[in-house]
This record gives sequence, C-alpha cells and structure tokens, in this order.
Amino acid sequence: MLHRGGGGHLLTRVRSARRRADTQRRADAWRRADVGPDRGSASLELAFVAPVLLLLVFVGVQAGLWAYGRSVALASAREGVSQLRLLPDPAAASAARPLVEAHVEQFATTVGRESLLAPRATSRTYLDAAGELRAEVTVTGSVVSLVPGLDLTTSQRAGGAVERFGSSR
Repeated sequence: MLHRGGGGHLLTRVRSARRRADTQRRADAWRRADVGPDRGSASLELAFVAPVLLLLVFVGVQAGLWAYGRSVALASAREGVSQLRLLPDPAAASAARPLVEAHVEQFATTVGRESLLAPRATSRTYLDAAGELRAEVTVTGSVVSLVPGLDLTTSQRAGGAVERFGSSR
C-alpha cells in the first residue's frame, strides 16, 4: 500500500521531481552555453558591421543630395533658356543676359536652398550650323557635402532655339 501524505500520490511526487530536475538540467545547459568560447562574439561582429552600415547610409544620403543639387541646377538653366528664347534679336539678348543670369542665380538659390551652394550662371546666344539663333545657359554650383573637405560641384547646361515671331501677311 502506498503511503498518502501531504498532498497526493507518490507517483505525482515522482513526476514533479523529474520535472524539476529537467528544468534544472535545461537551465544548467543554457548557463554552460553562455560560458563557451563564443561569448561576446555578437558584440564583436556588430562592432565591425555597424560602421559599414552607417557608411552605406551616409553614401546614400550624399548621393541623394548630389542628385538634388544637379536637378536644381538643371531647372535653373531651363528657366534661363526659357527667358532668353523669347527675346526678339541677338542685340536684345546681349542686353538682357546680365538680368537673366541674375534671375537664374536667384532662382537656383531660392529653389535649391542649402543643396546648391553659390550657384553661378553663364549664358550665350549663337548661330548654329543651320543659321538658327540658339540660346544656352549653364549653371554651376557646389553641392552640400556631409563629409568635411569633400568638394562636390555640378554643372548643368540647357539650350534651345530662339523663337521668332512674325506676322503672316
């Protein structure tokens, strides 16, 4: 006959003791695994990988800033060409060039803000091989840089034929 005492069958007590022993063995195995030769390897791996990941992020952001600076320079050059194309003759274009260049630089500064630094505009009108009058504007500026001492410049050019308006009499 089995002795009953304190709260249950002997079989229940044996099962409980086994569960406690299994739990203890698992805990001991986890502790032994932490003390092994690989302890701290994840921190060491992260110390090598994290700077590379940060560098990739900075390169991506710098590429985006450079692309945006180029886009601002091109939009500014197109703005200047659209103004020069409407002038009726080369003499008017020569007279208006300083005003157009100033407007293009102001446009680049306003649109680009801090992405295109110190924009400079140059313009010219010329006759092409077919004898057609053409206008061209070039915008050059420095792109903001995340790396001190890195000088990134961009230059964008836009051109088009000067429109001629006349009567159809």
